[in-house]
Amino acid sequence: MKKIIPLVLLAFLFISSSNDRFDGVIRLTKLVNPFIGTGGHGHTFPGAVVPYGMVQLSPDTRTQGWDACGGYYTDDKSILGFSHRHLSGTGMTDFADVLFTPFIGKLKMQNDTLQKYYPLAFSHQNEIASPGYYKVAFDNGIQAELTASTRAGFHKYQFPAGESGIIIDLHHNLHNQKVLQSSIEIISNTEIRGMRLTEGWSKRDYVYFYAKFDKPFSVKLYKQNKEITGITLNDENVKAVLTFDNPKEVNVKVGISAVDEQGALNNLDTEIPDWDFDKVRTLANDSWEQQLQKIKVEGGSQDEKIIFYTGMYHAFIHPSTYSDVDKRYRGQDLKIHTLDKGTYYTVFSLWDTFRAQMPLVSLIQPSKTNEFINSMLLKYQQGGLLPMWGLASNYTGTMIGAHATSVIADAYTKGIRDYDTELAYKAMKRSIPYDTTGIKVNHPAIWEWLMTKGKQYNEEMGFIPADKDVIFATSRGLEYAYCDWALAQVAKDMGKTEDYKWLSERGSRYKKYFDKETGYMRALDSNGKFIGPFNPSYSNHMNSPYCEGNAWQWTWFVPQDVPGLIKLMGGKSNFERNLDALFNTKAVVEGEEASADISGLIGQYAHGNEPSHHIIYFYNYINKAFKTQELADKIMKEQYRNAPDGLSGNEDCGQMSSWYIFNALGFYQVAPGDPTYTISRPLFDKASIALENGKTLNIKAQNNSALNKYVASVRLNGKQLKTPFFKHSDIINGGELVFTMTNEKQ
Repeated sequence: MKKIIPLVLLAFLFISSSNDRFDGVIRLTKLVNPFIGTGGHGHTFPGAVVPYGMVQLSPDTRTQGWDACGGYYTDDKSILGFSHRHLSGTGMTDFADVLFTPFIGKLKMQNDTLQKYYPLAFSHQNEIASPGYYKVAFDNGIQAELTASTRAGFHKYQFPAGESGIIIDLHHNLHNQKVLQSSIEIISNTEIRGMRLTEGWSKRDYVYFYAKFDKPFSVKLYKQNKEITGITLNDENVKAVLTFDNPKEVNVKVGISAVDEQGALNNLDTEIPDWDFDKVRTLANDSWEQQLQKIKVEGGSQDEKIIFYTGMYHAFIHPSTYSDVDKRYRGQDLKIHTLDKGTYYTVFSLWDTFRAQMPLVSLIQPSKTNEFINSMLLKYQQGGLLPMWGLASNYTGTMIGAHATSVIADAYTKGIRDYDTELAYKAMKRSIPYDTTGIKVNHPAIWEWLMTKGKQYNEEMGFIPADKDVIFATSRGLEYAYCDWALAQVAKDMGKTEDYKWLSERGSRYKKYFDKETGYMRALDSNGKFIGPFNPSYSNHMNSPYCEGNAWQWTWFVPQDVPGLIKLMGGKSNFERNLDALFNTKAVVEGEEASADISGLIGQYAHGNEPSHHIIYFYNYINKAFKTQELADKIMKEQYRNAPDGLSGNEDCGQMSSWYIFNALGFYQVAPGDPTYTISRPLFDKASIALENGKTLNIKAQNNSALNKYVASVRLNGKQLKTPFFKHSDIINGGELVFTMTNEKQ
């Protein structure tokens, strides 16, 4: 009987056999488990990617259902093949482009389909993943290894003796994504190229590829699963079947591009010029090591370190590079443009990432924040609006608010300004009115999500009525108030006094939704009256005043004005009582169509989804910081685990992990746009953050232990904090943050 080796240990067994050191120190990549989040509803993938890479070369195990969002799910026992782009932890599906599937034996059609050759059965015992690398041995004897550069993927296949081959499937998709156009062209007996245009979550997504093989192949082309003659094939359903005569090993390099096949070839030849798989794998691992070394921690358990560094890994997969090595890219207008400098990015999950992932990048790598903002501004110039869940060259309109504004405003207030600030202000302001003029969308279905009527009502009525068929009306109203407040901070600094007054009034409109009688933010009708009947625990995912939540969670979305919310609730005592009720009430969400995103419940606090992520720090505003520390400790220990189902909700492009990273360091930012951090509960005894300006922020937690979870005092650069708050400017030039821990509530 085979001994079953735990999944995580398998990864470590492999990694420890490679180069264990980087610049003389133990590699932090050894502490990354890419399988965390591939179970539960984390929606991550285990395949090969480098930081912010265009390519995410990973196995696909399923195409349907909510847990197909990352292409891979840990419960599955077979793999369809390996595709070149994936989304990390999202709640919707897209990508999974250009599927490569190895097979053995002589190819035979069965009922006009090639599907008999895939999926391929495997066992998790024969699967390994580490940063920039993935390996699996299939039950039929084929072994596959994957690695990647920024814009190209590298496959290595080992076959049993006999005839073998690889199927290239351009029709493979997730959630019935529509392939509008695809083509394959045979260049030689070792090179093949092609493209596909899809309509899915991103309504017009162009992907070009260029593949080179280290062994000659014979090829058959299939259109609608019917073999055709020739060397070029165009259709919405095309496949190429490449066969090799007793190859033993086949190496494949694949460049991709959103521009054209030449761009894909340039990307491939520039980034992977030779056939040294191990070299590319080492470079991929080194790129992750450099990223992880930006924060070093000491103390804590082995699992806590694995969760932390896997979180770092997940936090820097997206946004994704979208420009080629020659600086060309497909813009928001679907036209081809050329950058003057830097890199152009896509995959902006801003509703999620404005909260912690983007602030994390701004803390340790502000030059990257500048690149992200410059990409957003190009999208504004070419498409007429800042990105709203920007995906490929598309506005998806997914989620609510205008969180490109909160990301840019947060960077601006932190002094991160290597972009045209006047253009940025104009772009942020353009996101406020209901105005469709000058905006380019790639599909008419996007309009109702991109330019919601809620903007019009908010402009005309000063609030968003839920009886006007405005989905998520209350949540939209609260988020618009926050985003308008964020822009007000920029207006104030720029000396735009009238705008500041106007935006500040809009930022206070959260008060209109608060019902003092029930103590919750509620839906309003057109006359400004609260709509009943009312059940704060009720949720309807797509037909509710609340977005992916209920009144319990959304009542607290006033990060920009916690003192104002305290006053609304009748003072600190009532505020504390209401907060306590949130965490201690019955953890049951009611409603037949309740949102599946409401997960990770502590009472009605839902850590598995983003609207709750700032709430535990509200205790710091009423001199009850020990309750924040208790909850931070509880969440880090109970809702993050070193296991495939180790996340309590979708990873959401790094937000779930970034929350953990900040809290494990001991602080968090409640309201991006206000460059203020508040104290949490440090998990590690020591941490050092290598800031981009060459300075180091050292963090110490004295007397730290599992029992000593309370903060007795905090000293910043030798000076004791009088309140549990400090500014970004206090740490951006390095220094020392020292926590003294105790087992007594302070």
